[in-house]
Amino acid sequence: MKVPFADLHLQYLSLKEEIDAAIASVIRSSAFIRGPFVQTFEDEFSAAVGAPYCISCANGTDSLFIAMRALGVRPGDEVITTAHSWISTTETISQAGGNVVFCDTDALTHTIDPVQIEAKITARTVGIIPVHLYGQPADMTAIMAIARKHGLWVIEDCAQSHLAEIDGQIVGSFGDVASYSFYPGKNLGAMGDAGAITCKDKSLADRMAMFARHGGLSKGDHQIEGINSRLDGLQAAILSVKLPRLREWTAKRQALARRYMSALKDIDWVELPETAAGRSHVYHLFVIKHERRDALAAHLKHAGIQTVVNYPISLPFLPAYERLGHRPEDFPNAFGNQSKILSIPIFPEMTDAQLLYVADTIRGFAE
Repeated sequence: MKVPFADLHLQYLSLKEEIDAAIASVIRSSAFIRGPFVQTFEDEFSAAVGAPYCISCANGTDSLFIAMRALGVRPGDEVITTAHSWISTTETISQAGGNVVFCDTDALTHTIDPVQIEAKITARTVGIIPVHLYGQPADMTAIMAIARKHGLWVIEDCAQSHLAEIDGQIVGSFGDVASYSFYPGKNLGAMGDAGAITCKDKSLADRMAMFARHGGLSKGDHQIEGINSRLDGLQAAILSVKLPRLREWTAKRQALARRYMSALKDIDWVELPETAAGRSHVYHLFVIKHERRDALAAHLKHAGIQTVVNYPISLPFLPAYERLGHRPEDFPNAFGNQSKILSIPIFPEMTDAQLLYVADTIRGFAE
């Protein structure tokens, strides 16, 4: 049996008629840039995540950069974020003119450890970017308490956590801004790059929209110098087809995760993901840990099972951040996890037979 990491073509086939019709509508109306399809998706996504304002953009990386520029990040400003994420979270801090300050993850969730955040705050700190990694929310209650105490803004990186919740409150609704990616493999994915930013403050939303659209809210009226970061009509129309299925797909991911937990619970040499109390995990990724991760990945590959490592080098130890001079003992959890983590297949269209095959193959590794 072959088990892909995800099956985007199968997802397309399940929606083929609607997606093809949506694409045809965009082509027929030539609404490729901005226009009604983009506006419709922005309105629909705002409603889905409970945010008053949604500004679509070209990708999830741009969404972080746009947010920081609108929040007024200046050279020398420090932004605290997690030591374990995709580089978009940190490279955009540098691009906006700020300085990256890393914080270790907690041992349970792989998300930023709020206990350690406060020790990182200096007179130059302006904000915090928690990442809801793998689909599990960070501890936003603690993070927001720290932010309010020190007068810091918070951008929630929700690229992997669409519709995740903390005590019934959806992620993205805690901080000043929420950043989303609709990269094809995300829980809500386009058929190309796409992103969005949500917030509660109209003046901030206008600043972000202005910066993303060449510095103006209307064509030819450039109040500031901005950038060109726009969601195109084709991707917006495709996302509008997929969005109504997101809750159903999320429930399927959660059911698959429970099935994995049951099938693998008696394998004591594999560490399974844990969900913190009061948080709902949406399982963008199902990440296990093993001391011989690379050998386990090779074993699964030989059996036709595709796996991914998210991420093989923690951010502080990438060549891009050698200038900061960090050592493994600075971030023991992030450093220790990077050689053990392995993402195994999970996607809404996954069959029970595929899941059991993955579980049985993992079990066979020890044998």
